[in-house]
Amino acid sequence: MESYLTIKQAGNYEIDIKKSQFICNIARTESKEEAEEFIAQIKREHSSATHNCYAYVLGMKNEVMKQNDNGEPSGTAGAPILNVLEQLEIRNVTAVVTRYFGGIKLGTGGLIRAYSNATSKAVEHIGVIKRQPQTEALVTIAYPLQGKLEHFLEEQKIATIDTQYTDKVALKIVLNTPEYEEKTALINDFLNAQATIDKGPQVYHELPYDLGNKNARY
Repeated sequence: MESYLTIKQAGNYEIDIKKSQFICNIARTESKEEAEEFIAQIKREHSSATHNCYAYVLGMKNEVMKQNDNGEPSGTAGAPILNVLEQLEIRNVTAVVTRYFGGIKLGTGGLIRAYSNATSKAVEHIGVIKRQPQTEALVTIAYPLQGKLEHFLEEQKIATIDTQYTDKVALKIVLNTPEYEEKTALINDFLNAQATIDKGPQVYHELPYDLGNKNARY
């Protein structure tokens, strides 16, 4: 499991350029089958449109990429859509840009800008998140230690996602997977080995991500 960027949720964005209407629909897709089904769905919804151009990127290293101009001049629609997805480094995403022709030709450069703009504006409008692999842990302690541990977890910026009460208190926490051993050792030392820490599954958690932060890496 690796960290990666993707869109926050499915959505769409519309822009008008010289009387032509461009609608970008974009969704998360985990496989080629999901991507193709999403494309087919948008084509059905906009069956009367002049063009339904698309691109998708799948896999942590863009192992699967496809783009289609759907009747627009070669290289003026699918490639610009794909280029935006690649430049933003978002993964497992399919974008379909529907065009309703308004009667004014845009030319090669105009088409490239229009399809790029529709896609980038859609991503900006919907938002991006980082899917971070984290490992769950169940920290079981005696009741008198609860407040002390919760304060420590808050200081360490370790999230608690559940608390269970039986004869003891069990806090389910999530840790960035590469830091798991380090952080659980810190907890154990802080509580003078008075905690039982059981390792849980590795899961994806979704974290806010600011596309405007050029220094943000993952």
